[in-house]
Amino acid sequence: MNKLPKCKITVIKRSLNQDIIDGYMKEEMRNSNMCEVLKEGDEFFVYSEFHAPENFCQWAWADIRNDILAIINGVQHPWFKEKGIIISGCTDWFRPVLFKIEKIDR
Repeated sequence: MNKLPKCKITVIKRSLNQDIIDGYMKEEMRNSNMCEVLKEGDEFFVYSEFHAPENFCQWAWADIRNDILAIINGVQHPWFKEKGIIISGCTDWFRPVLFKIEKIDR
């Protein structure tokens, strides 16, 4: 495994869509909380685009991996203010988490 990180993932926001939970989830699931695996400010370094960083949510990794591949390979979306940054999120639409993914230049 390469010792230098390719990008950094920072948790920038967790939220809870209680109205959607109340409208669509079973009664026993309605007391949901925000994501308990990740917290705002958590930082993770990606050394391999094939393996999630240690202690990173595997479901979120599956959701944001395409954006990680894009940023590592130099994709730049014109709507972002800074080069080398993508905002991405997990697809738990009841308890979503948003991430800032930053390319690390060597």
